Amino acid sequence: MPDRLPRRRKETRPAELLEAALDLFAEKGFAATRMEDIAARAGASKGTLYLYFPSKQAVFEALVHSALLPNMERLEAVVAGYEGSTPELLRTTLRILARLLENRRLIVLPKLVLAEAANFPDLARFHKRAVVDRGLGLIASILERGMARGEFRRQNPVLVARLFVAPFLMMVMWRTTFEPLDESFAIDTTRHLETHLDILLRGLAAEETP
Repeated sequence: MPDRLPRRRKETRPAELLEAALDLFAEKGFAATRMEDIAARAGASKGTLYLYFPSKQAVFEALVHSALLPNMERLEAVVAGYEGSTPELLRTTLRILARLLENRRLIVLPKLVLAEAANFPDLARFHKRAVVDRGLGLIASILERGMARGEFRRQNPVLVARLFVAPFLMMVMWRTTFEPLDESFAIDTTRHLETHLDILLRGLAAEETP
């Protein structure tokens, strides 16, 4: 039994470091968080942190891979196996994304990018490649599916995909900036997004043949 404890501790250490980093990013932002702060919050030495993550950028990338991308993969699996109508597939996609917005820890990461992209362009470039481009590509594929099936009128799927996700960015800003200031600022995320999708679907509806 004693010889198992060090191995178990070593295996869990990266996750503990990432949890500490996410907490500090939420509290202080990316720029103000130092590597030694992350190590101290996790109860580790600075050397241990650098053993796993050579830079703060690497810490952020690891958080994206561990916290955001698994959700993206699950959504991709839902889309790949969906057999119903495309409007309902968009509704399913919206509801999955809306649930993610309810997780205050997850939305810390896109908030960091929105807030600090000018000072940390590599952070924004990575997030765009790993999350934004992948997500927009998935939404565009759903829209293309609907157009090919005659459920939607023909539009540029890339442009419509950007319109689809735009309110999600507003919700990230709202939930991380305004809601923490006053409980009265809280809004019903799902209701707002459902309203947005209803308007979008009406605009996408296939034109009736005379």
